[in-house]
Amino acid sequence: MSRRFEELDWRPTPMGEISLRRRRDPVTGEDVYEVKLDDDFLMSSLFTAGEIALARLGLEPLPRDADLDVLVGGLGLGYTAHAVLQDPRVRSLVVVEALGEVIEWHRRRLVPLGGPLTEDARCRLVREDFFAVAAGRADPPGGPFHAVIVDIDHSPRHVLNPAHAAFYEPEGLRRLTALLHDGGVFALWSNDPPDERFERDLAAVFAETRTHVVEFPNPQQDRPAANTVYVARI
Repeated sequence: MSRRFEELDWRPTPMGEISLRRRRDPVTGEDVYEVKLDDDFLMSSLFTAGEIALARLGLEPLPRDADLDVLVGGLGLGYTAHAVLQDPRVRSLVVVEALGEVIEWHRRRLVPLGGPLTEDARCRLVREDFFAVAAGRADPPGGPFHAVIVDIDHSPRHVLNPAHAAFYEPEGLRRLTALLHDGGVFALWSNDPPDERFERDLAAVFAETRTHVVEFPNPQQDRPAANTVYVARI
């Protein structure tokens, strides 16, 4: 049995102070892993339905008989990347993460999915700024890709860094398409309800777009919660 609460790592980074914590859930008795950036909660292993659905919905429109090369923007606790690897069509996965500390957590097995991700020969963890790659300011780590799946900011309007905001505008989305094969898919996780303005911007750039609301139970508040997943195909 683990301790009731433990800070597994804490580091100063250019984005702020990042920490990885493990606590024992008083209801289930299971370990919960949480990541904070300064005072902002980024992610929790207690709520992973949206991240897993992001991978499933992002790959769903692609051909059934394809061998897929996928890029995931944002590693976090690894739930999106791990869900991508559960799809037998996936031939290769590149996970782009700006913070080397987060990649190190996985390589040191400080998080539950560190082993499965680092031991899978199809998966490569790359330290790079995804937004620089998407804007053409950094070399892409491979590609073109059949899908680019992103889970970094809280939403297109609630970003972790003001420099990210341009990515969610039409010109930023157009630059992203250079990473995709013809018929490729862009999928985005958001913690906010569907954003009509962002939906219009997606429709201005991509041939097909869909917005999915993913509901899941929130035992801490005894009510359902929801994330939004945007899926767009060129």
